[in-house]
Amino acid sequence: MADVERLAAQRLPAEVWDFVAGGSGDESVQAANRAALDLVRLVPRALTGAGIAKTCGQLLLADAAMPVVVAPMAYQRLLHPNGELDAARAARTAGVPYVIPMLSSYPLEEIAEVGGTVWFQMYWLRDRGLLLDLVRRAEHAGCEALVVTADVPVMGRRLRDLRNGFALPASVTAANLGTEAVTATHTRRSGTSAVATHSATAFDPTADWADVEWLRGHTDLPIVLKGILDPRDAVRAAELGAEAVVVSNHGGRQFAGAVPSITALPPVLDAVQGRCAVLLDSGVRSGTDVLRALAHGAAGVMYGRPVLWGLAVDGKAGAGLVLDLLHTELREALTLCGCDSVAAGRDLTVMPA
Repeated sequence: MADVERLAAQRLPAEVWDFVAGGSGDESVQAANRAALDLVRLVPRALTGAGIAKTCGQLLLADAAMPVVVAPMAYQRLLHPNGELDAARAARTAGVPYVIPMLSSYPLEEIAEVGGTVWFQMYWLRDRGLLLDLVRRAEHAGCEALVVTADVPVMGRRLRDLRNGFALPASVTAANLGTEAVTATHTRRSGTSAVATHSATAFDPTADWADVEWLRGHTDLPIVLKGILDPRDAVRAAELGAEAVVVSNHGGRQFAGAVPSITALPPVLDAVQGRCAVLLDSGVRSGTDVLRALAHGAAGVMYGRPVLWGLAVDGKAGAGLVLDLLHTELREALTLCGCDSVAAGRDLTVMPA
């Protein structure tokens, strides 16, 4: 996977690479995510007679070839002209759900038409009418779940973007939103991020649990709350009918002092006690990382930046290569730990390094 990352960095314009790779503040949360995952050591079982492991199972109500969901990531045409379309095609071929980002650079309907299992991600917009319209569009397009990002009352200060005065090129737009959003994201000013400027005007920093109740009353789709780190928030989400929570620090792109996601995962699992599914996001790079999450008890993981790396290298084929490699690594990790299935992986013993 590191080879794909290097190739992507070589191919992309510097400011686009910074937009993809950068985090908030000193970017220490990204390093902490990686360090915390590396400290998780698993105890393989011997002589189980398990044979070659199977990685398939269910995520929410969807059949999946492995317990992985392609995470929502904005403006994928920055990486490749086919953007979200090719990423969704790669996910379909890999047999895993793909989360259509609200800030996609193709309309959600076009992405959903690619086929496979698609979910729709949303931020809390100030314009609740527009938000509800997006929900209806997602339902009509066949999206099977709503992923609500809960950790962006405002966008974290991403210093690389500020130093670059980052703005979207004319060829990349917020295709699901109106012309005002398009204008804002293309307006370049020194020392500012046009993407952050747009989010400050469009996103509602006052959203609370009442908004989750409101949304639950306006859709029958499963609701997944992404960006949960405190066990109390996970319990509240389950109480309000969320089908899943995603333990995530936004890949180190929001609060610059956040706990690593893998560290926050066990307390969240203990708190919800099976009342909703729990997924892990942030820092996952390898099949061993997926197994680390499973061994803690997670239902699966959301997988982000590596898919973008593959997309930058070779569109659908590159993103597909990344997902194939992850699948191979997970199958090998399960097999070497004496597991015949994902369920067996959840029974492994976890020890600190």
